[in-house]
Formats: sequence, structure tokens, C-alpha cells
Amino acid sequence: MRRGDEPVGRRRLLQLIARTAPALFAVPLARSFTRTRKSDESLAATTSLKGEEMNVIRVSAIPDPYRLSRHVVPVRYDLRLEPDLAAAAFHGRETVSLLVTQPTATIVLNAADLIIESAVLENLDGQRSEGSIELDEPLERCRFTFPVPLTAGEWRLHVSFHGKLNDKLRGFYRSTYKDLAGRIRTMAATQFEATDARRAFPCWDEPDFKARFAVTLVVDPAMAAVSNSRVLSENVDNGKKVVRFADTINMSTYLVAFIVGEIEATPPTLIGKTPIRLWSVPGKQALTSFGQEIAAASLQFFEEYYAIPYPGDKLDLLAIPDFASGAMENFGAITFRETALLVDRRNSAHGELERVADVVAHENAHMWFGDLVTMSWWNGLWLNEAFATFMEMLAVDAWKPEWKRWDTFCISRAAAFSVDGLHSTRPVEYEVKAPKDAEAMFDVLTYEKGASVLRMLEQHIGPTVFREGVRDYLKQHAYANADTKDLWVSLGKAANRPVPEVMDGWIFQPGYPLITAELKDETELVLTQQRFTYLAVFSPLAPYPSTTPALPAPVAWQVPVQLRTLAEGKAETIRLLLTDKKMQVQLPKAPEFVLVNDGGRGFYRVRYGPVLLSRLLESGLSRLSATERFNLVNDVWAATVAGLTPLADYLDLTARFTGERDKNVWAVLIDSFAFLNRIIEPLHRPALEAFVRQRLNPALAHVGWTAQPGESDLIRQLRSELIGAIGRLGNDAATQVHAAELYRTSRTDAAAVDPNLVPALVSILAFTGDETRYNEFVERFRTATTPQEERRYLFSITSFRQTDLLERTLAKTLNGEIRVQDAPAVVSSVMGSVYGRELGWTFVKTNWDRMDRLFPKQGLRRMCGGITGLVTAELERDVLRFFTSREIDLGGKTLEQYLEQLRIVVNFRETQAPHLHNYLRAHIQTGAAS
Repeated sequence: MRRGDEPVGRRRLLQLIARTAPALFAVPLARSFTRTRKSDESLAATTSLKGEEMNVIRVSAIPDPYRLSRHVVPVRYDLRLEPDLAAAAFHGRETVSLLVTQPTATIVLNAADLIIESAVLENLDGQRSEGSIELDEPLERCRFTFPVPLTAGEWRLHVSFHGKLNDKLRGFYRSTYKDLAGRIRTMAATQFEATDARRAFPCWDEPDFKARFAVTLVVDPAMAAVSNSRVLSENVDNGKKVVRFADTINMSTYLVAFIVGEIEATPPTLIGKTPIRLWSVPGKQALTSFGQEIAAASLQFFEEYYAIPYPGDKLDLLAIPDFASGAMENFGAITFRETALLVDRRNSAHGELERVADVVAHENAHMWFGDLVTMSWWNGLWLNEAFATFMEMLAVDAWKPEWKRWDTFCISRAAAFSVDGLHSTRPVEYEVKAPKDAEAMFDVLTYEKGASVLRMLEQHIGPTVFREGVRDYLKQHAYANADTKDLWVSLGKAANRPVPEVMDGWIFQPGYPLITAELKDETELVLTQQRFTYLAVFSPLAPYPSTTPALPAPVAWQVPVQLRTLAEGKAETIRLLLTDKKMQVQLPKAPEFVLVNDGGRGFYRVRYGPVLLSRLLESGLSRLSATERFNLVNDVWAATVAGLTPLADYLDLTARFTGERDKNVWAVLIDSFAFLNRIIEPLHRPALEAFVRQRLNPALAHVGWTAQPGESDLIRQLRSELIGAIGRLGNDAATQVHAAELYRTSRTDAAAVDPNLVPALVSILAFTGDETRYNEFVERFRTATTPQEERRYLFSITSFRQTDLLERTLAKTLNGEIRVQDAPAVVSSVMGSVYGRELGWTFVKTNWDRMDRLFPKQGLRRMCGGITGLVTAELERDVLRFFTSREIDLGGKTLEQYLEQLRIVVNFRETQAPHLHNYLRAHIQTGAAS
């Protein structure tokens, strides 16, 4: 599953973090889990039920209030559902083939928001027994008790039930949209991950209860119906269309899907024998070609990489108008937010195309990693999501090498760094008990940190060896479940070396190392490691709801370190494994410079001693790759926020990058300036604007305002980012005037302006706009012809500076003008605005109860990330009072992380704002910022 969409425009680090955690720092700024030992588990043997393969279930010896017992196991669901879109309801019945492993009089399974009408048990001789029904709403369970105990063996359970098509974007829910004539249309879709299949049909809703699913949908004849597998038959009965689908592979309940509505499919593209189709509401088929192309290319790539054919009989990708996440890997029927699948390839910015390519490849990767082989329980979610994130990069990089996706991946890694540097971080894999804890795992640590350490391991043992280990893992556990240790076994077998010793610290331990490099006696390099943390000051005026966290205990990682040295004009690479707190490395000659983290693939930060940093900047900067330059700036900025480097030193460092031509390096520079813009006093903001112009103008002068023939997409994207930053952060009048002129041209002749430039133009016009411009952009949002255009104008109305206009924007999140999938992000964006943060926070406090009822839970969780934009001590105290008095729990450590991020930025403002003001004043006096 990909997390929710982010605002379209410049793909800044702030925007990337906003999907999962707030952008606290300009660069994307636990409970320890002890894994169950094999001796603590009993194992049900593989068996069969009339030829059906039965999955292996690990049985916990200790009862768990959130886990079902394993003595009744589903093998196959025959599921029939009849949705009534007009009434927003559905009726269903199911026959579940069961294997009972020990005598029992009760069957307990999951059900939520359902009315269970009857439960009848049948043995193989056809004898039937009706059971009593008892619902346990807090635990989302249903207990069927039968008058005669079930004996061990094979049984069939018949259940009749009904429920509501909800508007919460989870379970079996309804989505609405306007057709080409402006009429409201309704469709029904599903979103079951993590634990919402139980809201559509009674089931064993845990990942290791794998079974086959035979779905039948009874729908209006005008509707199309899609599920996980191919259509076996379609006929009309009593005025209804009855669509019967083939049995699925053995899979988990959260991967089941059904979509019903007036939707249209593209002609299929065949990859081998697999037909790939894209589905959309009528009128949007013109936006499917790009998504279909990357869907076919990535599916073929994965078949070759995994050396396993796609295990399904077809692959449908469906764009849903209302969708809480970015996309969901339902086996054979992947559902997407429209912005993540549908795109006008000729008139979209590079970042918008990149977004679609990444998400499609991510979901296709899941067909093997997650669907074919599934984690045993939610603590292992990273096995699904981190691998899919890693694999999306591999696939898109192979498809479009000119996009240099691994260079851009440094932004994803930096996003993970920012959260993993907190005291309130967590391990990638940790204990999950209640469902809400599973929901909180869909975050930057699961996705970006997990993918980053996989990339580090791949480079450490070699890509070919890594691929062989992945192939072995998938073949060993196909159609079943696996744990982290199973992956280590396969990778270790391929690498012929122990993997857990290296990797367990990265997966089961929170945080990451800061490696300090110092030169001693010219030829001895001294490396030391310690845990990196942001040194937040926990003021008694703003205490945490819980006890003040202590500094983390000293820890050590096994760190694959790659060094590059230059001596007497010759470069040399040194590979080593740093296993202790300190290591001395003897260099053959006195180096002109030393680069730690050669290639930029290690998941650690580097801090150079003064001598090494000076040599690197003077002799090595021009020899660094784009990723290495990104890491250098990113690490120094993080050290500045952590109080390890003076702010003035960082600001001086930025002067060395005025000739930079890489968009990712500029992303970290620009976002550090945006961070400073949030903490600076309004009186001093003009000086910061002048400083921003001084740093960015040389780069813009080089690339110019007009795209050149043969120019790369990455340079076009860089131009847009530079112009947007100069027009907003730099508040440059000339840039703003030129932006308005180009925008007018684009409205009359779209081909006359590079599509990559349009997001920047819109953002500048919103920043400088008045009520007339606001009304225009609202109308553009309402009448947009593509999902990207709609989203661009939607988030533009959060960028206006006038209070009355921002009030109107906030009101739209509750009056139905903005979809509930987008409303939380809009509120968060206003809270993150220098001009709207107090207004946005007041809106949240005033309307919390209503938003808690209306917004999807994951959307509400992400909306709260906007509190990190409330950078004053007064607002921080108010935030703490609000969340503690209401005892709000966002799941996992989410709220704790938000509060710590807020504390860090408030502390930075209080301690560093005077230094920032003095630095800018000195530059103005010397004319450096003119």
C-alpha cells in the first residue's frame, strides 16, 4: 500500500514527509520487540481439504485478546455480495470451508459494523446445525456457539449478514463523483488493509489465515463489477447482473477486493498470458496510457527479477475517486487514488509522472512481496512495504534510467533520518498488539527507512547475490507467510555469510548511527559511531504527556562503510564493516580528501572533523556525485538542527552550492531556508528573503526561464523549483511579475509554457494573490480536467496569505466542497503556513469532534502532523493542553513523535533566531545579500 497523496508542485522534502509525518526540519528530520522463539510456537501441519492447499498456521501458546485461536482454520470462502448503491447498503452470504483441528462448540471470527442474520454449520454428510450469535464490538469479533460440539475434521460454515456502504473510505464503502453531465454518480469500493475486511464480511481477518476466495457480485446491469480474479460467468437473474469470479490464490483477507460502478476499462496489454487493464470513471480513459505503460513494464521487470511468473490470472488497476491511501495492492485488482494512476502525459510536470510511475511499480511489486508471500503478523509489515518501496526504485530506474531515481531516493532516506533521529522513534519492526498499532505502522520508518537499509544491504553483499536471496525467499514461502528471520536465512544462504548479525540492529533497534571522521597524523583515519539524536530541550513549561524521555543508551551498529580517498591524484575505495564504537583505518598516503559513505547508500550520517571537512570542500566537492553532495548538505543541516554545528557555519556552507545543478541538492537547501522562514520574526523576514535570492539567483540565471531543446526532465524540474522558491521564499517582485505573465500565456496556449513550470507559477500567484485570484483558483479546482490539475489548485488555496481567504479554505474541508480524502491534508497545510498557522490550529480545536467523525482515521492522524508548524512556545503549550486534556491517541508513537518534533523546532527558534538575525544583518551590511 502506498500512503496518501501529497500536494502537487515542487516535490520538496516537506511535501514528501507530509504523507506520513510532518516536515519539521527542512530536510526530512519504542518499544523494543523481542521476536517469538521457535520453541514458543506450535505448528499446524500442512493438510488438504478436497484437493485445496491449506496454509501453515503458527499457533501461539499464549492467549492474546487481539488474536484469534488457531483450532478453527478457514480454507476457502464462497462469498456472495449484493450492494445497493442507492440505499448505501449491502447484503451478503458466505460459505466458509473450515478445518477444525480439535473439538469445540464455538467458532470465533472477526466482524465489525455488520448485522449477522444467521450462522449454520454443516458437516460433510450434509447435517446442519444453527448456532447462536454473540457480537463483541470492542474486539470486533463474533462468536458462534453450536448445540453440538464440532469434531476435528472438515466443515462448512454458512453465514448471512448485511451492512452499510460507509463513507469512511474503509471496509466496503461508497465513493461519489460527477459525470460528464455534472450529475452525481456513486460507486462502491473496498479498502481492507490493515483490519477492515471484517467490515465487509465475517472472516478470520489476520494475515496468516490465508485462504482461497470465490467471489460473486450481484449488481445493477448498468454497473461493471471487478474482483481479484477473472470473470467465470456473467448472467442476469431477477433483473440483476450476477458476476461470478474464479477462485483466487491462497491469500490474506486484507487483499480481497470488489469494485462496483459505472467504470470503463482499457483494452488489455498482455505480459505473457496476463492481461493488464486500467479502469476509470467515464471520461477519463484518455489519462490511462502512461499508467498502463509503466504497469506493463514493471510487471515484466518483476517477473524477470523474481524469476517467478505473475501468480494471478489477470491484473486490473482501478482509479477510485475517493480513496484514503495512495494505492492498495489487492491481488489482481489494485486500487488507486486517481492522482496516482491517471495522468495527462503531455501536459503534466515531471514530478507528477514520476509519482504515477513510482506508485504503480510499488503496487505491482507487492503481487509477489506481500501477496504471494505475506508477513505472518503486522509487526512484519516492513517485509511488504519496505521491499515494495525498494523494488519500485529498481523497476522505474530500469524503465527510465534518465530519471536517475536512485539519486532522488536520497530524499526518501532523508525523510526517514528526520523521524528516526527522535527519542520517540521506534524500530522498523516492533511488537503489534491492537489493530490501531498496525495502522500506525504505515509510516516513514516502515517505508523509507526499511527500503534504505535494504538498499544498503544490497550494495553490501552485491546486487546479484541479493537478488538470488530474494528469489529463494519467495520460492520457499510462496502462497504462505514468513517472518524477518526467514528473509535473513535466504539472503544469508545466497551471500554465504550471516545476515542477522549485520541487519538485526537496523531492523529491531531504533535510531541510526552518526559516524564522526577525524584525521590523525595525516595517514590515520579515526571513525567513531554514536546514535544520532536531535538534542531537544524538554522545558518544564511544555512537558510531554508522559515522563520526559531520557537520552538513549549508547548503542552500536554493524555499519557497512565505504570510503573514497584521493591522494597524489589517485582515487582509492576502501570497504569495511564498522562493528565497534571506534575504529582506526590506516591510509596508504596522506589524503587530499576523504569521503565517508562513498556512493551515498549507507543509512547513517557523517560528521567530519574540521581538517577533513575543509579538504573535502576545497578539493573534493567537484568530485562528488549528486547523491554524495546531497548527503553532505543534509548531514550538516541535521547537525545544525541538533545543536552540533553553528548555524552560521551551515549558512556559509550554502554559499558553496550557488553553482549546483542537481534538483535534489537544491531541495534540501531550499527546504532548510523554508524552515528558517518559519522560525524568523516577521521584522527580519525581508533580510531572509534577500539571502534566499542571493543563494538561488545564480542557478536560475544558468538554467533560465525557458526550456531548451534536448534538455533533461530533471533540469526542467529544477527550473520550476528555483523559480517557485525565488518567487515565494525570496518574495522577488520581478519573478512574481514574470510568473503572472507566463501563467496568462499558459491559460491561452498550454503548449507555450513547459508543463514543469506551471506548478511553480500557480504557487507564486497564490502567494501574491487577492480575492479575485482566489476565486479563480477555486473555480479551476472545481472544473479541473485531470487529477493533477485538481490537486494543484486545491492546495494552491492554502497558500494565500489573507486571513479571510484561508478561513474560506478551511470551511471547505467540512462543507463538502473538498473530498474527505483531501480535507485533512488541506487543514494540515494551512497549519504549516506562516500566515495561517494560528488560524488553522484554532480551526482544529474548534472542530475536532466533527473532524474525528468525518475524516478517515489515517487522514486525521496525518492532519495532526501540521502541529509541527506551530513554532511558538505559546502555541506549543496550547497544543499540549489540548491533546492531553482530551486524551487523544493517534496510534503507535505518532503523537509522541509530533510533539517531540514541535519541541525541537520551538527550541531551535528560541535558541537560534537571534543568531539568524545577526547573521542576516551582517550580510546586509556588507552587501552580500543584495
